[in-house]
Amino acid sequence: MKKITFICTTILAVGVFSLQAQDHRFIEENPTKPDKTEFWDPEIRVVSPGKTPSDAIVLFDGKNLDNWETVKDGSPAKWKVEDGAMTVVKGAGHISTKQKFTNYQLHIEWRSPIEPETLKSQGKGNSGIFMQGMYEVQVLNSYQNRSYRNGQAGSIYKQSAPLVNATSPMGEWNTYDIIYTAPKFTINGGIDTPAYVTVIHNGIVVQNHTKIQGTTEYIGQPKNPVHGPGPISLQDHGNPVSFRNIWIREM
Repeated sequence: MKKITFICTTILAVGVFSLQAQDHRFIEENPTKPDKTEFWDPEIRVVSPGKTPSDAIVLFDGKNLDNWETVKDGSPAKWKVEDGAMTVVKGAGHISTKQKFTNYQLHIEWRSPIEPETLKSQGKGNSGIFMQGMYEVQVLNSYQNRSYRNGQAGSIYKQSAPLVNATSPMGEWNTYDIIYTAPKFTINGGIDTPAYVTVIHNGIVVQNHTKIQGTTEYIGQPKNPVHGPGPISLQDHGNPVSFRNIWIREM
């Protein structure tokens, strides 16, 4: 009897919920008063804007590399920290955040070094920012320095060229604001929803909800291994590129 009563109660509850849902849909589709299409709860969470939003995770504050490690072996990051910036030390290797992320808004500022005019194309101010450690937004001195379209600053490296070249001159700071949505995979290991990225370079949109084809490959086609959350990684390409003011907001 108790079991039957439980089942009946459950069915009744589901029925009431269903009616409520139907009524809600009916009101939305055929509103008779303005307040029927107003939603008050839950209240919108407050985030204080500013140089660093109040809900942001600061990944680099200009003082130390405590939040970073060497990609190769997980040892402490060995890049140089000076004057509020971190700078690539040639041979020190790529570095990654210790923390892993999925969907986010990333803010990062970078500066290509003053280098001789003999350096050209990919040899000049080259580095990269890797979402989840595997999808690269290119960093390059693309100011009056022509290179292949899908390899210049603001590109999804070897995949999607930026809409425009918004790069500052050598020695001046550039800003990237990156909105990234991670891929989702099917139970069989296929792609359910691909990764997407929007990149705003110095206030100018250079990637607009761009589909990421897969991992960044120097030679060959992108791959799509199944994965979960991943770090933000910065590339040691041999050029002394600097970074500062790095923060992230999880979404």
